[in-house]
Amino acid sequence: MTPLERRSSVSLALIFALRMLGLFLVLPVFALEAARYPGGDDPAWVGLALGAYGLTQALLQLPLGLASDRFGRKRVIVAGLAVFAIGSLWAALADSVTGLLIGRALQGAGAVSAAVTALLADQTRDTVRTKAMALVGGSIGLTFALALVLAPVLSARVGLAGLFGLTCALALAGMAVVMWWVPPEAPHTGASHPGRLADVWRHPDLLRLNVGVFALHTVQIAMWVAVPALLVQAGLAKAQHWQVYLPAVVLSFVAMGGLFTLERRGHLRAALLGAIALVLLVQLGFGTLVLAGQGAGLWLLGGLLFVFFCGFNALEASQPSLVSRMAPASLRGAALGSYNTLQSLGLFAGGALGGALVQWGGPAVLFGATAGLSALWLALSWGLRPVGRARTSG
Repeated sequence: MTPLERRSSVSLALIFALRMLGLFLVLPVFALEAARYPGGDDPAWVGLALGAYGLTQALLQLPLGLASDRFGRKRVIVAGLAVFAIGSLWAALADSVTGLLIGRALQGAGAVSAAVTALLADQTRDTVRTKAMALVGGSIGLTFALALVLAPVLSARVGLAGLFGLTCALALAGMAVVMWWVPPEAPHTGASHPGRLADVWRHPDLLRLNVGVFALHTVQIAMWVAVPALLVQAGLAKAQHWQVYLPAVVLSFVAMGGLFTLERRGHLRAALLGAIALVLLVQLGFGTLVLAGQGAGLWLLGGLLFVFFCGFNALEASQPSLVSRMAPASLRGAALGSYNTLQSLGLFAGGALGGALVQWGGPAVLFGATAGLSALWLALSWGLRPVGRARTSG
């Protein structure tokens, strides 16, 4: 990477990390803390308040991606972070679950993921873009692990309102990073030859990547409905689950070097299909353990999570990189907006599907469904023809 590419990658990864840290800090404690608010005795309202973020984010990823194509990336990012900060402040001041719901919905309305990834694609060459995307994915993964450690401690000291206040401060810090650290973008006057949004949805490989990110995040969230219970059955208290998550996440980043090696050698398609296969094997592994009816050891569960994160991180780095390469330049924000919309819908679907399947048939049915979805995803992705670096850099 050139110094400018490193600056862009690190600063934009930091924006993701600041924003996601606030979100992740709330997730582990939201249901327990919300029960103390008026209306918190209704699980449906609490669940709706928790999920409202994903719904509004899914609705606005594409419009804000299109706006970044027309008005400039940094303007949209700053505006989106401002809306996110307002939503966080609203939730911090809320005195009921309804207030929390409104605050969460406003947080989701600051849907800047597409604009951030489009700006990263604008400011990096194809030859290093997967590494840049991996840096963003890595910042999110490490932030998630850090939040699992910090959330119980911070919530005990400052409560849910304090966590939302901290989230607001982190969003304001992200705005400062955009304005004073992210490299200037090229002068933007709107696309001189705008493409058509229909071109994004008619592109077969962009469709495969959109289906892929939906499947990936549906599986990820759904499996987390059952995995914590498996860790408890293995003898690990809830407060110590980070002791398994953190090493699995960190070690999976070390394994990411294999993806870059395969990409340099022109085997990106094989790497993508292999990563999907890893996700599928992990779902089959968890399902087999549940059907066996015997509690699995922590080493085995940790190994399965390590394999899952290897596949997950490889896909999180390579898929958005490919979307940015395959999309017309005038529709890059729209293409990444579509991609992030499907990602957000996957997050929502995973939570809803996971809870319903566990309630209906238990963890065995859940892992059977995630394995089936992963197998379908692998089959649909078989015809993918990734745009390699040699085809785009010369």
